[in-house]
Amino acid sequence: MSATLYNAQILRLATAIPHQQRLEQPQATVSRRSPICGSRVTVDVALDPDGRVAALGQEVRACALGQAAAALMGEHAIGRSPGDLAEARDALAAFLAGERDDPGDWPGLEIFLPARPHAARHPSIRLAFEAVAEAAAAARDATHSVTQESQTR
Repeated sequence: MSATLYNAQILRLATAIPHQQRLEQPQATVSRRSPICGSRVTVDVALDPDGRVAALGQEVRACALGQAAAALMGEHAIGRSPGDLAEARDALAAFLAGERDDPGDWPGLEIFLPARPHAARHPSIRLAFEAVAEAAAAARDATHSVTQESQTR
């Protein structure tokens, strides 16, 4: 276990994942799994009338890096739009891949800088962000199609 990769901050975050209870009536649920390590994250979302995340639930079965990423995602996802979440997902992926120097404006993601040379760890780190972005988009699309359907009646 590399001390720089699995540092105290990562391990602290891994033990403090918010919103660990699944939602009873989510508007969308997405599960993502890393085939490399078997890490798995399931995210439930419900959006408010403005299309922003109003409620979040997550079940995280991942390594310390995946757990830390889920903690950072969960800390700051409430109030975000599907576009914000997609932007954070894409910025994190580009940062890990070395395609950009910063991880974007999502708080705390710079802690994954030591993981950049470890490509096998990237999928686990991205899981929570991929799941929440996909779930928020699905909830938005479902809400949008229901709204369109009721307007055509």
